[in-house]
Amino acid sequence: MRDRTNEEWLEDLRGPHRDEALADLRAILTHGLRHALSSRSRVRDEDIEDFVQEALLRILNALDTFRGESRFTTWAHKIAVRVAFTELRRRRWQDVSLDALLASYEGDFTPTFMADRAASADQQALQRMLWERVRRIIQEELTERQRRALVAVVIHGMPLEEVARRMDTNRNALYKLLHDARKRLKERLLAEGLSAQEVLRAFEER
Repeated sequence: MRDRTNEEWLEDLRGPHRDEALADLRAILTHGLRHALSSRSRVRDEDIEDFVQEALLRILNALDTFRGESRFTTWAHKIAVRVAFTELRRRRWQDVSLDALLASYEGDFTPTFMADRAASADQQALQRMLWERVRRIIQEELTERQRRALVAVVIHGMPLEEVARRMDTNRNALYKLLHDARKRLKERLLAEGLSAQEVLRAFEER
């Protein structure tokens, strides 16, 4: 494997030496991902091969966006790591349906931020009261589609890409849906004499 400058990487990946350059880049990314994912015991060699293959496709499609502000291999490695972690997040949620998330939220669901017993009894009581008001507003004010997106992304932390895929939409449209949902929530909170900052502060103070 020969060392290449940024310009040489671009030239080789676009020219007659593409296969050789791809093989070298594959080896570099495989080594880098093995190190980056070494603490994750469930990641197999086959997984890393899949991540690298997807990363190579994205790198080739994005060559024109490389501006040379870092080493080419550093830029490529960042893409590979992003591919790997996006896929790992997706796998974490692959067996969880949006309907299940919505059902748990509408039942006896307790947000993670309310499970912290370090808060005082008075603070916990205030948090429960505010959470019930927020949940009621979510139920009354938002459309079903807004509610599904907000509960999945904001309350449960499901990745945007995974929610967009399950809702048969794209990332930009999901951003717009969440923006509109948050705006409606904020307007309703203000109408009831609360600001979003006051609600957040109740869950942050100790």
